[in-house]
Amino acid sequence: MATTGSSPGSYATRSGGTPSLYGWTGLILILPFLYYTYVYLGTLAAFKGFDAQLEEAAMSLGSSPLKARLKVMIPAVFPAIAATSLLVFTLTLGNFATSTIVGGDVKLLAPLTYKVFLAETGGDPTMQSTLATVSIAIVALVLFVQRLTVGRKKYEMVQGRSWTPIPLRGFAGSATAVVAGILLVASTLPLVMVVLIAFTKSSGPVLKWGEFSLDSITTVLAREPQPILNTVMFGGLACLIGVVASSIISVLIVKKKNPLTPALDYLVMLPMALSGTVLGIGMMTAFGSGSWITLSGTSAIIVLVFVVRRLPHGLRSASATLHAIPDSLEDASISLGVPPFRSFVKVVLPLMVPGIAAATVLTWTTIIAELSASLVVYSAGRETITIKVFQLMNTGLNSQAAAYGLILVLLAIVPIVVATRVFKIRLFT
Repeated sequence: MATTGSSPGSYATRSGGTPSLYGWTGLILILPFLYYTYVYLGTLAAFKGFDAQLEEAAMSLGSSPLKARLKVMIPAVFPAIAATSLLVFTLTLGNFATSTIVGGDVKLLAPLTYKVFLAETGGDPTMQSTLATVSIAIVALVLFVQRLTVGRKKYEMVQGRSWTPIPLRGFAGSATAVVAGILLVASTLPLVMVVLIAFTKSSGPVLKWGEFSLDSITTVLAREPQPILNTVMFGGLACLIGVVASSIISVLIVKKKNPLTPALDYLVMLPMALSGTVLGIGMMTAFGSGSWITLSGTSAIIVLVFVVRRLPHGLRSASATLHAIPDSLEDASISLGVPPFRSFVKVVLPLMVPGIAAATVLTWTTIIAELSASLVVYSAGRETITIKVFQLMNTGLNSQAAAYGLILVLLAIVPIVVATRVFKIRLFT
């Protein structure tokens, strides 16, 4: 029987027996569509670096096309798949916004930690530490398994002829088109709703469907543009720092291995194991009033949180490409008398461009979408778009929240357009 008045997180059904999207149903449906693009970008960079002649050589020796793909191509791109899979796992584990809004009463680590922090007693430090320790242990275990599986074998190739795109026809083409169409519709439908709500007339929390209005767009652009400016300034600086740092660290981890490499890898990944709330509390404790350097109440602590929290994202994407670049190329350059640093700049760095470009896009999109950690460390006048959207949704002003959300989507699309159109970087082909 259908019930009415169900709250988020309940498992009640809507009128007509339609299941509610709140709770586990919504999380299982929404989170994959939220994060599958991250796997796509990192894996695509690895595919672009794969030498198509290797498969052809395997088939010329009598291997079937399927066996050649399983034995040659899959092992070569597996490090990228494993890296991006770990990235998505940690993103899901630390997700705050979707888990809070859609999950409702489902008890997940990130929202639960935030609720403990906001408890009337000022929060339970012991419980916060316990929840953080559980998150760290889960991610550490997954990272250990990943390093164990990827590190068992090493696959390198000299860059040769890449794949030539061919059109799919018949059943394979139709099936691929159907799957791609379903993904496209499911991914863009929420965006369509955001656009509709942003341009719908509203009176407080009441949306007047069918009545077009620019009031919400005018409000966010003309009257309250500060969250947009803060997002661009803080996010841009954090993205620049993060991409440079992730590129350097990925080289140290993948190409300059030493006994400290595993420890460095784990250390860089730790912020992803922490929920944003716990990381924000740690930042406020470390850089609050009375500490050796006071950053609380400044823009610097927001930028620092962005860099620390999103550095692993760029690192995983950049390191995925480095796995396919053979050490012999740089060694050959050095053996011909070229200094090591110049060999790296002239030989390795150009081959890293696809991975760095993907890391930049990934870092930027995750930075501007950051909420949980910045929600703890921000001060008045330094709200980002995500914080403003969260505040507006809590007050029921969904039309203005959608207007800010539309601006956020445009900010995510801009670097992709710049990379593909201006710098001619082939991110998606």
